Amino acid sequence: MEETISLKELLETLKKRLLLIVSITVIAGLVSGIVSFYVLTPIYQASTQILVNQAKGDQSMYNPGEVQTNLQLINTYNVIITSPAILDIVSKELDLDMTASQLKQKITVGSEKDSQVVNLSVQDPNAKVAAEIANKTAEVFKSEISKIMKVDNVSILAKADVSENPSPIKPQPLLNIAIAIVVGLMAGVGLAFLLEYFNNTIKNEQDIEKLLELPILGVIATIEDQKLEELKLKAARNKTVRGETLGS
Repeated sequence: MEETISLKELLETLKKRLLLIVSITVIAGLVSGIVSFYVLTPIYQASTQILVNQAKGDQSMYNPGEVQTNLQLINTYNVIITSPAILDIVSKELDLDMTASQLKQKITVGSEKDSQVVNLSVQDPNAKVAAEIANKTAEVFKSEISKIMKVDNVSILAKADVSENPSPIKPQPLLNIAIAIVVGLMAGVGLAFLLEYFNNTIKNEQDIEKLLELPILGVIATIEDQKLEELKLKAARNKTVRGETLGS
């Protein structure tokens, strides 16, 4: 016999396991909130921008070929910024007690499309330290790049600063809680259907018909105790009435 699942059965399963689904969802949200607010360390970000050109020539007019060459060298500059030649000096001058490799993990370097502007971002649990690293890295790169690649036209367009009440970029507690609630809800619904799938107990006459593959001829209705007492009292009253009638 082919088994079919109706929408009514699915809704009944969800209704029967509603407490389980709600519990898992609430627990997931609470755990995510506690971890986000009290366990994870807030990370702050500071950014600066650097404009890099080739060495100044005698030509004062705009040269498209020179600009194109500068654009092709942007990736090279990005690598140099996070190299030990730059970061070792940054770590030493700021007394960070970190290796160039450790410092590199805090720094993200990128550039806008078709632009000679390099974006340098630093992430650190301390907002002030993140700004200091970003600014010092830009300054050291500006001073050292002329020795490395003979580039003497580097400009710092924007320095990293720290606001009065900086906001961490991660974690994002509200987003984490929302994701945890959705995941918890999905897990609760999945577990409810899984428990129902492995539940082999016979719950109604339809289960008997599916199990035995035989038609049901009759069903004995279930009478509640209270209803049964009412029927007994009604029967006793009817018997008394009939007795009085016969006696008269």
